[in-house]
Amino acid sequence: MAKVKDIHIGKCIKAVLKEQGRTTVWLASQIPCTPNHLYKVYAHPSINTDLLKRISDILEHNFFEDYIQRD
Repeated sequence: MAKVKDIHIGKCIKAVLKEQGRTTVWLASQIPCTPNHLYKVYAHPSINTDLLKRISDILEHNFFEDYIQRD
């Protein structure tokens, strides 16, 4: 059975955004929300699952899989 990892999801989102060469302003316009709201998301280790799903869809990265620790 897979275990759930302790991760800082805000840092993960920021890292994927940077890998893709996209900006916080761009992501904020896609959600939509303000860039300031996203800076707060980056600072938190947890996130609302609805928002995480939207961000996953926009960035085409399944952040939910980042929580799964495979043996």
